Amino acid sequence: MRNNNEIVILIAEDDDGHAELIVEGLRETGLKNQIIRFDNGQDIWDFLTDVFEDKNQHKNIEYLVLLDINMPLVDGTEVLRRIKNHDDMKNIPVIMLTTTDDPREIEKCYQLGCNVYITKPVEFIKFAETLQKLGYFLQIIKV
Repeated sequence: MRNNNEIVILIAEDDDGHAELIVEGLRETGLKNQIIRFDNGQDIWDFLTDVFEDKNQHKNIEYLVLLDINMPLVDGTEVLRRIKNHDDMKNIPVIMLTTTDDPREIEKCYQLGCNVYITKPVEFIKFAETLQKLGYFLQIIKV
């Protein structure tokens, strides 16, 4: 990621409660980046393809994607595969943020090119702590 560009965080999460917690958790750490939320995989994919069709539209903007796996229309694994197989999008950092803790699914996501895989804890307190750590991590890498 280049330091001079605006970085927009894209969240694909179909659960409204989880999406709200993710945004709140990131904001509580002081993260001020624009956050755009999508409630299914097709919508985030359509957004990205629209943006990357117009080279000037994303000229000074970079993206970081937080993906849930289990979503309607197109699941997160498929969105990850499409991003990493697209010449113009393949360098977008993708963080899988999901309740799925199946080792085969985790391995598959890493093989497809995800940068980080985070399992959402079931307990609210632990989920909030995980989001806080994620927010601090994103600030450290200058998001």
